[in-house]
Amino acid sequence: MRQVVLDTETTGLEHRDGHRIVEIGCVEMIERRLTGRNFHVYLNPERQVEGGALEVHGITDDFLADKPKFADVAEDFVTFIRDAELVIHNASFDIGFLNAELARVESGTAGRVEDVATVLDTLALARELHPGQRNSLDALCKRYEVDNSNRDLHGALLDAEILADVYLAMTGGQVDLCLDLAGEGDGVQGEVVTGLDLSLLKVMRASDDELAAHQQRVAAIEKASGRCLWVEQS
Repeated sequence: MRQVVLDTETTGLEHRDGHRIVEIGCVEMIERRLTGRNFHVYLNPERQVEGGALEVHGITDDFLADKPKFADVAEDFVTFIRDAELVIHNASFDIGFLNAELARVESGTAGRVEDVATVLDTLALARELHPGQRNSLDALCKRYEVDNSNRDLHGALLDAEILADVYLAMTGGQVDLCLDLAGEGDGVQGEVVTGLDLSLLKVMRASDDELAAHQQRVAAIEKASGRCLWVEQS
């Protein structure tokens, strides 16, 4: 499976108000492995960056003045994302802006992102896995112990790289179902204890609520990654 983790930065919050994209960052994954192949571009939005947006990403009008317009890079962008699954945090925001930009481009490119790629929203996935909790990218970094110490300001490529790590952690699950029983207090690490009287062990069976939560988690992993060892081995 080919996936492209994508993020954008913009001049403001609402594309319906004429706000534009100033940065696109994409990182490629194949079979859940980063390939090192990226798509990254700054764009001249042909309008001013609002103060609130500038505080978020720090990309100034002067910096963007000599950058290409979206129409100049549209074909290369569509080629990069074609036939991929796009992994985006709060996908409706980025897709809305990208589709608005594509609508301004003359014929020859895709009319909508959804015409050339599928979309996975990691915000929706996080809300399913962690209902009632904070699920911003920073909150997920903390929850999954992903290093975001370089994220003083938002940046499309940096945020895409961070989101890739978060997505892999969020959908990875447990990969080794073999639990070794190591001796305690004997200084031996990783050695399997033999001769253990299993009748002395107290069996704690999962409750109905715990089983239901497990099934929900398995379904979410399978939906996100297309594969789940628990489903294959059941």
